[in-house]
Parts: sequence; structure tokens; C-alpha cells
Amino acid sequence: MGVLTDYFRAADAGVVVRYLELSEAASPVGEFDGVQAKSVDPDVVLGQLVAAALGGSYEDLDSRPVWPTSPPPTDVPEEGDPWAEGPWVSELDAPVRDALAGVSDVAAVTAVWVEAEEVFGEAAEWEPFVAELVALARRARDAGESLFCWVCL
Repeated sequence: MGVLTDYFRAADAGVVVRYLELSEAASPVGEFDGVQAKSVDPDVVLGQLVAAALGGSYEDLDSRPVWPTSPPPTDVPEEGDPWAEGPWVSELDAPVRDALAGVSDVAAVTAVWVEAEEVFGEAAEWEPFVAELVALARRARDAGESLFCWVCL
């Protein structure tokens, strides 16, 4: 079973929640401007990309859950609980968006990023994705919007 991760931009979390409440679509990409990114989780793998963009070390990214709207369980969620089954959507903080939007040399950042043990593949394979994500982050920043990550098993 693979993990699907899509990144998209939206005006705010409320818009995303309303969409998810009314939609039966698998992913918000299509309804929202976004990038499909199989297995680029918003914590570790994206964190490595942000670190490469900033020229620093990996640190946990700040994000906040948007969906499901119920509070996260304090224990292992039971079957049928939306926290057990997904999808899950998180809003990434503005510094993450801005770090990605500020990338000027996609090839160089991608070359550093693929050296992380969590990233599988060659720079040439990942460079188009990184370029799309950087462009998405720029559009979000320029529009005053947030970046979100949709995750589904």
C-alpha cells in the first residue's frame, strides 16, 4: 500500500474544509491548484527539501491538521474513525511556503535533496516535481494563500 501526498494552495483552511465536506473526489488537486507527489510526506521528506532550499539542516516542519475536523485521538484510533482511515489534510506554515518559493536554482536544491536517505531516486527524476512545487509555492505566496498537504493511504 502506497502513501499518496498532494500539495495544493488555497485561501484558507475554511475553504479546504468546505470542499472536503461536499466533495467525493479523491484529491483536491484539480479543484485547487496543486501538484501530485506520491510519497513526499509533509514532515520528513518535505522537511528535507525545505532544509535543502534553506541550505540548513532538517528540522520538524510546523503544520496544523485541517482534516478531519474532529480532534485527533489520544490513543490508536478505532476502525471507522476518520483519523484511522484518512484522508488527512494539513496546512503548512508560511515559512515553509516561503522557503520553497524562494528557490532560485531548482537543479542545485534537488541535487542536495536526493542525497537524503528518505528520498529515493535520482535528481533528474525529481527535478520536474521540485520545479512544480516551487512554482506552486510562488503562486501561493504571491496570492497570499497557504500551502496544504493532502495525504491518503
